Amino acid sequence: MDETVTERHFRRATMDDFEHIQENYAKARARMAANGNPTQWGSTFPREEVVKDDLEQGRTVLLVDEEQGQERILAQFALCTGIDPTYVSIDGAWLDDDEYVTIHRLAASGLAKRAAHDCLRWALDHYGNVRIDTHPNNLAMQHILETNGFARCGLVQLIDRDVDTTRISYQRHEW
Repeated sequence: MDETVTERHFRRATMDDFEHIQENYAKARARMAANGNPTQWGSTFPREEVVKDDLEQGRTVLLVDEEQGQERILAQFALCTGIDPTYVSIDGAWLDDDEYVTIHRLAASGLAKRAAHDCLRWALDHYGNVRIDTHPNNLAMQHILETNGFARCGLVQLIDRDVDTTRISYQRHEW
């Protein structure tokens, strides 16, 4: 029997993954624009230097499988520990002030279903308290977050941009 697809698993990305990660971000930007959300990432976000910094700092996590002997990246995200400066000020309220991790720059490749769900589940299983934000026009991500038990906490303002800065913030704390 020829097994063509292996089980999914997570691993930390390396600089060797950079080109594939960039391709996935380009696909994600195109999908967002096609679904009524052209400004969240525009045509250049995440910037190349941010992606490289995520890789150098060991923040990028990949969901992968293998098809016919070739690894495929199904999704990727930056997992950031510590206090996120963007989340210090919120129009609303976080669920708590406990330690948390933040997911940023989550992008699915489109190669498999439920990849974003699997990424959220992995972060919750490993860290228990997860915060994330998304653009008001990103209805797909809002749906994914809400169906995965994340609570809408309020609005935050991005501090690394001058325009289109409002994001809806979410949190789920399992422990």
